[in-house]
Amino acid sequence: MSKLKTRFIKYSDSGFEKKFNILINDEKKSNNKINIKVTKILNKIRENGDNELNYYVRKFDKINVENIKELFIPKDILKKAYDGLKKEQKNALNIAADRIKKFHIRQIPKNFNYKDKFRIDLGLTHSPINSAGFYVPGGKAIYPSSVLMNAIPALVAGVEKRKLISPISDLNKSSIVLAAAHVAKVTEFIRMGGAHAVAALAYGTETILPVDKIVGPGNAFVAEAKRQVFGKVGIDSIAGPSEVLIVCDETANPEHIAIDLLSQAEHDELAQSILITTSQDIVSKVTLAIDRFLTEISRSKIASSSWYDFGAIILVENLNQAIELINIKAPEHLQLILKNAQKIISKVKNAGAIFVGPYTPEAVGDYLAGPNHVLPTNGTAKFSSGLGVIDFYKRTTIVNFNKNSLNKLGKHVITLAEAEGLDAHAKSISMRINR
Repeated sequence: MSKLKTRFIKYSDSGFEKKFNILINDEKKSNNKINIKVTKILNKIRENGDNELNYYVRKFDKINVENIKELFIPKDILKKAYDGLKKEQKNALNIAADRIKKFHIRQIPKNFNYKDKFRIDLGLTHSPINSAGFYVPGGKAIYPSSVLMNAIPALVAGVEKRKLISPISDLNKSSIVLAAAHVAKVTEFIRMGGAHAVAALAYGTETILPVDKIVGPGNAFVAEAKRQVFGKVGIDSIAGPSEVLIVCDETANPEHIAIDLLSQAEHDELAQSILITTSQDIVSKVTLAIDRFLTEISRSKIASSSWYDFGAIILVENLNQAIELINIKAPEHLQLILKNAQKIISKVKNAGAIFVGPYTPEAVGDYLAGPNHVLPTNGTAKFSSGLGVIDFYKRTTIVNFNKNSLNKLGKHVITLAEAEGLDAHAKSISMRINR
């Protein structure tokens, strides 16, 4: 392996702010060529349905079928895949699913109604969307955990039609993904991926009914497709490459820190892993450990590209500086390995998920901690949150005036409507009240 250098930045360096901004704003987003290609694919699917979808499935997913119906994996095949798992795999899936379900059940929102001082009945009610599509990547790797994380919250919310799409070309090699779909009780599993699959879920074809919302991360083409179909359907977010920010002091185990950084880097060449520490000794030891681990892990090439292109170690003078950088970065995953980690959690305003202490590596969140692993990336944790049950609900408000309450408040409505020049609004009130 070539001896590439780890990017190292000191908070006390002149020009630190510029260096940090370059680090967190490295261009990893979809480019204009991707936008144009995705637009073409979406339009083709919308205009030509099954025929065009079959063309793209053959071209990109390398799945050859005569009829789109052949892309649907029957539920008995999902059950067979589950039954054929090794005992430890079956046990792990069930434990993960149970923990995810229990955490998400606690998120079910409560309806409310009340009568105010004017005797007006006001309320808010939640109802599940009718259908949802779950995107689960299947190109470079298989992700049974993503099946559970996407599908179980919708199941808990009461979504009736729950469709999973994933570009699985070999059912045997992906048996654990099929098994996860059985455990998560998806209602349909369709073998397809990419922008064309997103288009099929958004617009529908002769064979595939459209859904109300599409969730789940994918590559740049999937992200761009979700962006373009938003408005026709709902989406969770525009997912970017995965990322972790680890903040530690001298009490941390440098080898644990190093492997935690690489566990994020091995996801994708564009993933980003950053360490912020108050200890120069940690800087040196983590750097050495990373170099060693990169010669040992199976996805070394991917992890190496991610780490040396987008990773960094930042030395700060104190935790206040670290907190400042956390909130600027707004990381998808934040690990705090500090003597007094609990004391700074309240100061963290922007993070998708926080993992506290030396025995809570981010990897537990990927699989079975309970909270969702579909999280905001690219700094969007400043204004958005991870996938949850609430994402599969609609809110509806309820208003019920009686004659007396309209008589008491109607004059104010008329005043405001007339100020806006909306005479019909004003008249709809004045015709009903005693003036």
